[in-house]
Amino acid sequence: MDVRSRMLPAAEAAARIVLEVPAARMDDPTPCPDWDVRGLVNHLILWNGRGEAAAHRAPVTGPGEDHDFTAEPGWAERFGEQARKTAEAWQDPAAWEGRTSLSGTGEGMPAEFIAGILFVECVLHGWDLAVATGRDPGFSPEVVRTAWDQVVPMAEMSRRYGVFGAEVPVPEDAPLLDRVLGASGRDPHWKP
Repeated sequence: MDVRSRMLPAAEAAARIVLEVPAARMDDPTPCPDWDVRGLVNHLILWNGRGEAAAHRAPVTGPGEDHDFTAEPGWAERFGEQARKTAEAWQDPAAWEGRTSLSGTGEGMPAEFIAGILFVECVLHGWDLAVATGRDPGFSPEVVRTAWDQVVPMAEMSRRYGVFGAEVPVPEDAPLLDRVLGASGRDPHWKP
């Protein structure tokens, strides 16, 4: 599956999930042990915005990791706009050429790898937020299939760098989303 053709559907799903986050649930736990809902939303907002800059090879601007985007009015709607802009920026074939960086420093990594990270962030953290707030993530089968194709090759390296947790065993006949989650170190049956 082509990541480029699935970036916008993944971004739109993540935007819908973020828009549906109830204000009363911001301090609830998530499957990411280091983040509550607010922390995870802030992470997703920050890195998605940097994803647009990476596609354009533009300098990183704006607040850093310690900023609380959720304290600003209209933050969920702005994330939806940003997620679409980031996905659209990666529709340009030039965005996929050479190297780029999400931090705006150094040589970076292959652009295709960065695009894969952004796509996987929408899917995995979208799922994290959905289950943390009692929602169905509602990803299309094509987005889930593309997530599988992205997560499996990056899983071992992601575990080595502490990005993914230890693999959670999932039966081979389980739904593909459950297998994606297990490969990324998430328990598909996680409950708050």
